[in-house]
Amino acid sequence: MDVWLVRTNDVRHDTAALALEELDGRERERADRFVGPGDRLRYIAAHIALRRVLALHTGTAPGELRFTRATCPECGGPHGRPELAAATPPVHFSLSHSHGRVLVAVAAAPVGADIQRSPGGGTVEACLPALHPAERAEVARQSERVRPAAFGRLWTRKEAYLKGIGTGLAHGLSAEYLGTDTRHRPPGWTVFDLDLAEDRAYAAAVAVRAEGVGPPEVRVRSAAFLGAAAPAM
Repeated sequence: MDVWLVRTNDVRHDTAALALEELDGRERERADRFVGPGDRLRYIAAHIALRRVLALHTGTAPGELRFTRATCPECGGPHGRPELAAATPPVHFSLSHSHGRVLVAVAAAPVGADIQRSPGGGTVEACLPALHPAERAEVARQSERVRPAAFGRLWTRKEAYLKGIGTGLAHGLSAEYLGTDTRHRPPGWTVFDLDLAEDRAYAAAVAVRAEGVGPPEVRVRSAAFLGAAAPAM
């Protein structure tokens, strides 16, 4: 499993320096639907980052990658986890972005990734009731000073796992336990909190459907990774 962190907060707001030609028609249409220029920029940067990372793992040029959707495990519809349309052997991936940071995980098995900027106290209190009872108890035991950080780590583990199983939040937040006691987490899955070193204002996690795997190295890149010239590994 490989994990990439791209710092996109210094991308130019006019997107002129970005490799827009690497996006497909569907991605460009979705980007154009964003009303706010900041939201549009974040979407474009995240999807160029994803294509750049997958290009390094597949040997296919970023603009030639084609995506499809897996079958949703909840309802059977064609809107499950994003997948590469043609990859042999299969390359599983997950994308997340938050406030100038893009996180991409790539693995040989289903994988989920999530990154979030640390929440405020009000967000913690509003979201706690939706969690697993044991998770709520863990967060509640924390002091008021460290509770937001503890909640942020828990939330990213939860979202990473839900992305990994292909349902997202539609599965619900209370069914499985993703707290600090690794013995009671979903069987068959390994979940890691990521150490983001200089990005202490963020929490991040990855979940992979495999056992016995070690924690991944986080490969950090600047916004230059998104420029016109394709970067080297």
